[in-house]
Amino acid sequence: MAAGGSSSDIGTTRAEGRAGRAARAVRAAARALPVVPRALARRVRRATHAHGAGESGLSKLIELHAVHSAGDMLVTMALASTIFFSVPTDEARGRVALYLAVTMAPFVILAPVIGPLLDRVPHGRRAAMAVALLARGGLALVIAGAVVGGGLGLYPAALGVMVCSKAYNIVRAAVVPRLLPARGISLVKANARITLTGLIAAGAVAPIGLALNAIGERWPLYGACALTVVGAFLSFRLPGQVDLAGGERTMHLAELAEARAALAWEREEGHGGGGVRGVMRGLGTPVLKALFANAGLRALSGFLLFFMAFLLRNEPLPGLTAAFSLGLVGLAAGAGNGLGNLLGNWLRARAPELILLAVLAVALTTATAAAVSYLAVTVVLVCAAAGICQALGKLSLDAMIQRDVPEVVRTSAFARSETSLQLAWVAGGGVGIILPLDGPLGMRVAAAVVLLGTAASVRGLLGGARRGTPHPRVR
Repeated sequence: MAAGGSSSDIGTTRAEGRAGRAARAVRAAARALPVVPRALARRVRRATHAHGAGESGLSKLIELHAVHSAGDMLVTMALASTIFFSVPTDEARGRVALYLAVTMAPFVILAPVIGPLLDRVPHGRRAAMAVALLARGGLALVIAGAVVGGGLGLYPAALGVMVCSKAYNIVRAAVVPRLLPARGISLVKANARITLTGLIAAGAVAPIGLALNAIGERWPLYGACALTVVGAFLSFRLPGQVDLAGGERTMHLAELAEARAALAWEREEGHGGGGVRGVMRGLGTPVLKALFANAGLRALSGFLLFFMAFLLRNEPLPGLTAAFSLGLVGLAAGAGNGLGNLLGNWLRARAPELILLAVLAVALTTATAAAVSYLAVTVVLVCAAAGICQALGKLSLDAMIQRDVPEVVRTSAFARSETSLQLAWVAGGGVGIILPLDGPLGMRVAAAVVLLGTAASVRGLLGGARRGTPHPRVR
């Protein structure tokens, strides 16, 4: 009996020991669990605050844009299946054509309004970004009510989401020069850092979006709404120099009135004062040519997106399945876009004109190679190159506008440039929808699109690069 009692005591002691070790392991895990997020947060903070961005306030704009991009990703994920993948190819073409028309509508109607309006309220830029974010969150809730049925009611709300997102981006791009560190970072690099952080945030939130979608189709939209509230709060954490002070505001409005009067005189005299050319008059040939170059690259991107999406559903790449072909070109385009922004962040101070000339050469070379030899490798290469070139081209254009456009009309210039690029993307996508589904023919059209953009811009960009890079016009 004594021996038996002793064995029982030993067993109890061992069980208690195992329970104690388990409890200690749980406590250790609980202590270690926050370590990874804190370490990641410290690493992200170091990256966003590097090269003087923390002192200038650029880091706060980077963090705000990350929240905005995460919300955009959740909205996109909620809409993707209802617009394209849930319907047959013929019906999908009609839906996508409608989607293209809807995406263009706000730019055609509101571009002459958004830019000038924001030029008149430079003292409220933080509030403008907050309002745009909150309005987008409200529209996400409207979409949540329509997304389950997939009816046409979601298109007006999607249009509104795009308007709000573009309005935010216009203001965000216009204020970057005011937050640029005194040394150590160029405008191209600053734009790249902002965009790259947005892409990382969008990629990080994608698994969360999938998890929310598994709960219900509306939940990603609820998540997007919550993020917009966070973004609105972060808008007001931006430094005060984002908004003009009293004296600056008076001078700004006087200069704005003078600029408007000059444009009105040009229109009356028939000098082409309206439209993009009129708003950007006085910037010199390089900025306008940079816009033409980017229009070619954006048209290429829109064309490849829609043409390849429909083509590969019925005619996969040689030797591959339809699903794998779609995934491969989609991955190539997305990776190319990310790589382009990463390269922009790594680039030392280089003239944006030189960067644009380089990306035009790359895009034209890869598109021509795919037209001459239609193979899986050449198609993937042109899709990746389109992503890289579009990203670097847009960073360069933004830097040139921020560098050369007076602040008094900078938001108008960004509004006009965004409208022009969206029109080019829609035009390219429209060609991709109506073109016969023939791979080699599509690649020849892609090469022709890039060739047009190159022919329209190369001379002006070469002239700008030879003259050198002026200093940013920042007040």
